[in-house]
Amino acid sequence: MSAIQDSVFLKACRREPTPYTPIWLMRQAGRYQAEYQAIREKVGFLELCRRPDLACEVTVHAVNQLGVDAAILFADILLILEPLGVGFHFDAGHGPVIEEPVRTNADIDAIAASIDVGASLGYVTDAVRLIVAELEPRGVPLIGFAGAPFTLASYAIEGGGSRDYRFCKGLMYGDEGAWNALMAKISGAVADYLEAQIDAGVHAVQLFDSWVGALGPADYRRYVLPHVAPIFERVRARGVPAIHFGQGNPALLPLIREAGGDVVSVDWRIGLDDAWSRVGHDVGVQGNLDPLTVLAPREVMFEQAQAVLDEAAGRPGHVFNLGHGLLRWSEVPQVQALVDFVHERSQR
Repeated sequence: MSAIQDSVFLKACRREPTPYTPIWLMRQAGRYQAEYQAIREKVGFLELCRRPDLACEVTVHAVNQLGVDAAILFADILLILEPLGVGFHFDAGHGPVIEEPVRTNADIDAIAASIDVGASLGYVTDAVRLIVAELEPRGVPLIGFAGAPFTLASYAIEGGGSRDYRFCKGLMYGDEGAWNALMAKISGAVADYLEAQIDAGVHAVQLFDSWVGALGPADYRRYVLPHVAPIFERVRARGVPAIHFGQGNPALLPLIREAGGDVVSVDWRIGLDDAWSRVGHDVGVQGNLDPLTVLAPREVMFEQAQAVLDEAAGRPGHVFNLGHGLLRWSEVPQVQALVDFVHERSQR
């Protein structure tokens, strides 16, 4: 086995015993870092994503600064929308804005049936190669990622962020055929994108379904699961671990596990032990510290982190993470202290 495959992160993804619990953090490269802010003063967010040298720099810097056990590719889940034909930009203070929301059959017909990842998203795979060249010799694995079909469709239909998903659910309930056509196009593109990242060298992938908690179990099974399962089937055939992240509704966990993934990522709305029992101990789990506890007094953060470790009970297959990404108000010394705490308190 290669040194990288013997890393604690990849061993945990395979549910093999590890000397300590691995930890990485969603958004571990981001606005809470002075070095990241310095780069952002010179370039916009999308330019940062599209510059392989800069994407590599911020990805690797987070590993060096925090001492985490895996890197996460610096990119954005919406990048795949452009080659599909859905333009967007970021509005300061308001997040992503879809320039022409997808709401009619004609809009869905105009979505590309497939994408050429190399031609349209080659800057992402170029960044992967740069990061792998720097981190793989050190035994640090790189996680690639993509947005899940429901979350991407929600952005495309709503025109940006949403609280009630009025247009998204309106299409889903009102025209199931159109919904399935859109989801199938997105699903195929996502699978192609993840496979391209694997070809470029990522050691694991994560599918982000950040908005899927807006659905109940019956709707997830009917409208989402059939479009997510094929993505994981294709990734499984490539032999790299896959993490399935769905946020906001613990009732979906058994279905998220059914849809696929070697590791199910859990948010803070359910105890880790309860979550693991719901998905079954034959898969790994990732999580699940509330990101806001990183802003709490250090002793409170440690107490909450210890509770997560206690609930995992040292079982093989636990990857420590937050229930979502680090917040912009986080402080680097506090994050470093969390990483050190998890490493030290989980020694076996």
